[in-house]
Amino acid sequence: MLKEIVIAIQSYFQAHRFINKHRLWKWILIPGIIYAILFFAGIYLFWISSNHAIDYLFSITGAKAWMQALQDGWLRFLFIFGQVILHMILLLFYFSLFKYLFLILGSPLFAYLSEKTESILEEKEYPFSFSQFLKDIARGIKIALRNSLWQTVYTVSLLILSFIPLAGSVTPVVGLFTECYYLGFSMLDYTFERNNLSASQSIAFIGRHKGLAIGNGIVFYLMHLVFFVGWVLAPSYAVIAATLSLHNSGLSSDTQNLNLHKINS
Repeated sequence: MLKEIVIAIQSYFQAHRFINKHRLWKWILIPGIIYAILFFAGIYLFWISSNHAIDYLFSITGAKAWMQALQDGWLRFLFIFGQVILHMILLLFYFSLFKYLFLILGSPLFAYLSEKTESILEEKEYPFSFSQFLKDIARGIKIALRNSLWQTVYTVSLLILSFIPLAGSVTPVVGLFTECYYLGFSMLDYTFERNNLSASQSIAFIGRHKGLAIGNGIVFYLMHLVFFVGWVLAPSYAVIAATLSLHNSGLSSDTQNLNLHKINS
């Protein structure tokens, strides 16, 4: 799995060179700027609302009054630390919902970018089919909804776990890796759909190659540490890097073989 994570990370650097070489910036910047503006506004509103929500939760449960009455500095520290962990889990949960909403809205662009990337790599043109294009969009939306549902289940479980002082300290890390996996899954699935893999085949394939999904998601999230510029580039870079990582690892041919096996059977 570690090798596949490295391949996925390296694919982002290759994606940058690929975009420059083939002049794909017009497909990167406009949707990226829209994403960045929505992301900034969403994070700002979330942070304000989450502060009020957490404060209200601790007030009605009596935890806030109990903390104020505490004389033990160590217990007060654990309580405050628990609040920080809860904030981080809620932030991941919000980011997850926001990310999938944008994946759904951006499905037409991401499907096109993935197809364009593979077309250049394979040096062949994919004939445009409006019905197939609609199928690609529908598949992207379906996978995004499926992944958001499962991720919500895991996030709620982590949210409950975060109230346990010691166990709760690892929940942000577990939550982040879960986020990375499902984000990468969505980006890789555009290639699987183009090769006519069913959703169940796609799920099984990613299950055997988790590293490609996790590595793709890791860099996607790290790019958000670069103010605005990283936000603009992250979504489109992720889908191009996902397509390149399958090609670089030799797994794109495996998806085609799976498709041939499906047709022959």
